Amino acid sequence: MDKYDWLLCPVCKNKTRIKLRPDTILTNFPLFCPKCKQETLLHVQEMHMSVINEPDAKTQSR
Repeated sequence: MDKYDWLLCPVCKNKTRIKLRPDTILTNFPLFCPKCKQETLLHVQEMHMSVINEPDAKTQSR
């Protein structure tokens, strides 16, 4: 179990500061990319990453 991979930013595809092992599970993980300065919510399981898209907040009308 010596295999490590860098977690890549889903926006710019560059390396972040996070390393993943095959048994790593991340749920609702806020990933910050130091290069593109964006934060993305991720779900990672068995080295497969999926981006969680949250709906934008709606303005309240009276």
